[in-house]
Amino acid sequence: MMSETVVTMDGSSNNASNNPRQVPTVKTEPVQPNPLLGITLNVSYFRTIPGIIKLTQVGFGIICMSCASPALVSGSHWFLFVAVTAFIATLLWSFTYLLSLREALKLPINWIATELLNTGIFTFLYFIAIVVQLSVWTSLVGFAVSRNIAAGVFGIFNTLAYAAGSYFLYVEFRSSNTQ
Repeated sequence: MMSETVVTMDGSSNNASNNPRQVPTVKTEPVQPNPLLGITLNVSYFRTIPGIIKLTQVGFGIICMSCASPALVSGSHWFLFVAVTAFIATLLWSFTYLLSLREALKLPINWIATELLNTGIFTFLYFIAIVVQLSVWTSLVGFAVSRNIAAGVFGIFNTLAYAAGSYFLYVEFRSSNTQ
């Protein structure tokens, strides 16, 4: 722990004759280290397989959201809810890796287990969402059918991307727990 030295000048005197001399007082106080000091850009993470998968999830998420919006039927509401929440969560995880927040913040969090749980849940939710999206829109006829079916197809691709991300996180989780 770092310490900080503070020197203050005291105008009072211990002498009975009221000597106008100033007496310095030295205090050493501990200083909390800045928890955000270790933040660095980690662009090289996005050259690894998990980083490429995260960028793929973000890209497919953008396509899914743009093809399915505006939500014209109730099935699209659920699909967009899953797509948007997964997109936001994946962006947060991407920034966590980009800024090396896992290493900078010394929190007692099992980061791999947390991300594995998050990615696994979104894999399952995306699967349900694409089933709902495709089942609702394949029975309809109209101007927005093709783009909403395309949203469902890209949802399949994104589900596969989340499943691959879950697999690689599971492998990393198992290897970190056996050591």
